[in-house]
Order: sequence, then structure tokens, then C-alpha cells
Amino acid sequence: MDLARWTALPRADATRLTPREVQIRDAAWIARCVGRGATAPLGPEDVAALASRISPVGFQRGERIFGDGGGGRPGVCIVRTGHVELSVATPRGRVVVGVLRPGDVDGDVPLLLGIPVPYAAHAVDETVCLVLSPADFDSLLIRHPAVSRRWLSSVAQRLATSHGRLVSLLGRPLVAQLAGLLLDEAEDGTVQLPQRTLAAMLGVARPSLNKVLKDLERRGLVALGYGAIRLLDEDRLQRVRDA
Repeated sequence: MDLARWTALPRADATRLTPREVQIRDAAWIARCVGRGATAPLGPEDVAALASRISPVGFQRGERIFGDGGGGRPGVCIVRTGHVELSVATPRGRVVVGVLRPGDVDGDVPLLLGIPVPYAAHAVDETVCLVLSPADFDSLLIRHPAVSRRWLSSVAQRLATSHGRLVSLLGRPLVAQLAGLLLDEAEDGTVQLPQRTLAAMLGVARPSLNKVLKDLERRGLVALGYGAIRLLDEDRLQRVRDA
């Protein structure tokens, strides 16, 4: 199956596709987002099996997706459009532990380990997730070894990225941590996250974060806007991150 041909179809073209073709397109898109295709290629039967199991679910801004005592096992969520904020409740308030963007996956590791999801997920903006129920996820991995291997590489890749980020934050000044976070979270040169979220991700007070952002803006590295930060000089930001 030519995954590139299917994933090249924009979502606006969905009106010209049959429901089954829309499913195949979304499944092909997931196949390109999850894992390393060169080491675990998927055949037409694998993509068709994935397509038959995914369900698109829409969420409004601020709506809970899973966690926070919602009950049940949420299954696997792949963000199709929008952003999802992951947070945990602590005695000092809610702390943001991550933000999912289009193509990001969550919920699979708790399912594989048989443990509850340790955080809550809420939509940052209007969001669409492609959802695999726990039963469908288990069935997919059992019956399709190529999908299992592809998913394994995806989990390993995400864990390696998380470990790398944690190591990079150890003992670093706030400005270096922030520069690294901005580079990691940028999409097309812009970070579309509010400052409260960025502050929570770094575990600092918002005024402290704003002070550092203002300094980066004065140095011509970023431009601050409402709910967005534009990166003006990524090369210099990388030097700040690595200093």
C-alpha cells in the first residue's frame, strides 16, 4: 500500500472520499506517525486492520479526554488535530507534564503495563483524536506482528525522548531549560501554548517564566504574542540551550 499517497490527501478532501477511504487515509497517517517504517513496514492487510479499529472523537477546548477520575480504560489516543495537555494534581496545584501535538500517541503504555493512566488529559483547543479501544488495541497487536513491532519502536522512541529531555533539564539554568522547551514544542517556528502551560511544564511560577521570555524577546530571539511565541533565531536559541 502506498502510504504516502493516502496521507498526502488533505482533510478538506474528506467530502470526496467514502467513509472507508477516510478510515484508510487516517490509518495510513497513523502508520507514518507511529514507529520507524523502514524497520517495520506495514502491508495492506495491516493498514486495513488498523483502519477498521480506529474511531475519530472530537473534543472542545478544556474538555476532559481521559483521567481525573473519569473511570474506565480510555484506550489509545492518537492526536489528529489540535493539542492535548497532560497534567497531574499535586498538593501545590496542577502540574503540566506534557503537551501532545498532531501525530503524538498516548494511552498505549498504561494498557501494555495494565496500570491506570497516571495523569489527566484535556484539550487545549478544538481537538480530534483517533481512538483505539483497549480490546481493539490488544487484538491488533496479537493478530498483526508487523503492527506490534512498529508500535514497539514507537514506545521505545518516545521513552528515549522523555529520558533525554529529563537529563537535559538537570542542573540547567531556567533560561537554558526554556530555550530547549521552546525548540522542542515549536511547530513551523511557533509555540502555540499559553505561558501558564509552559511555566507548569518547567515547574516554575509564571512571573519567573515571563521575565525570562521578555529577556529573550529583548535579545531578538523570540516574539511574544497572545497564546503564542514565535521563534526568531533558532540558532541562537540552540546556543542558549547548550550553554
